[in-house]
Amino acid sequence: MRSAAARLRQAAVPAGEAVLAASLAWLLAAQVIGHPEPVFAPSTALVVLAESRGRRLRQSVEIVLGVSAGVLVADAVVQALGTGAVTIAVVLLLTIGPMVAMGASSTLIVQAAISALYLVVVPASKTSLMQLRFVDALIGGAVALVISQVVVARSPLGRLVAEARQTFADLAGLLDAIDQAVADGDEQGAHTALRRARELNGCVGKLQAEALAAGETLRLQVRRRRKLAQIAEVQATAVHLDHVIDNIWVLARNAVTVTRLQVATPPEVSDALCALAEAVRAAGEALATDLVGPGDPDRHAGRADHAALQAVRIAAKLLENDPPLPLVMIIGQIRVTAVDLLRGVGQDDQAVLERVDEALGLHAP
Repeated sequence: MRSAAARLRQAAVPAGEAVLAASLAWLLAAQVIGHPEPVFAPSTALVVLAESRGRRLRQSVEIVLGVSAGVLVADAVVQALGTGAVTIAVVLLLTIGPMVAMGASSTLIVQAAISALYLVVVPASKTSLMQLRFVDALIGGAVALVISQVVVARSPLGRLVAEARQTFADLAGLLDAIDQAVADGDEQGAHTALRRARELNGCVGKLQAEALAAGETLRLQVRRRRKLAQIAEVQATAVHLDHVIDNIWVLARNAVTVTRLQVATPPEVSDALCALAEAVRAAGEALATDLVGPGDPDRHAGRADHAALQAVRIAAKLLENDPPLPLVMIIGQIRVTAVDLLRGVGQDDQAVLERVDEALGLHAP
């Protein structure tokens, strides 16, 4: 019962959106426009809302295009060949074939095929059916888009910012867990951190999905479209963040090796990992502040830069004492994590490499 109640709570908002959108679409098409059987209006609304946030605008456009293409092809073929099985085959070939060749989405192909079949099966009213289905598609898609934006209209970036904060907080917490396991020589704790690292693989996908959703909302809100550039920056950051997660996963694996072999770890290892965790937190604040404020994102980015380079400098001192291979591997992962993290806050790739290698004591000839 608790699981069922949790699922109901989780589905309450999307289910409410679907019910409201379908009902309103039918009401507009039947009562306002006067269509006799506007089934396609609520069904279009449901199809659009079934798509994940961020792809609903494209879904609406594709449905309308699919209806138009299917109706156009079917109308021409029916007038040339009449109705029957041969007509159905020809209509489907001429509708589906070119769209597949052009790389159209499955939504566009299916809607075009269904619309074409409707006209073949009901040829007597093909003109009115073409007009009704086209208008119903417009109504259903428009209603779905409006309803889907009601919840996020006041804070279009709210869910994106929350997801970004959670992602960076989880990464920083994971680094803290790795630090604790290595400092205590706790092999079980290192394995737990490694499992957590695997679970974080999907967080970048969630962040990118929220960025797409926020971008869709901003495109529908003319006054806020200037923030679309910030959405593009988040998407670019997510690419580097994916590398950071991979690096921390390898770092967790190295921590398992260190604890399993009971390699002595000097306090500088803990200091470096703590500095790296602080850099991750600052990078997260820079991203969130850049999106919604308040505060100066450059200040947080500067903190991230300082902490990341500090982590590399601390790790570099360990190399002076010829550490064992497991510690060398941890030092290497601290370096590459710092590189990808600083790239994620918008720094130039070559400049990041040069500054990080300089902090590590490496100099180009």
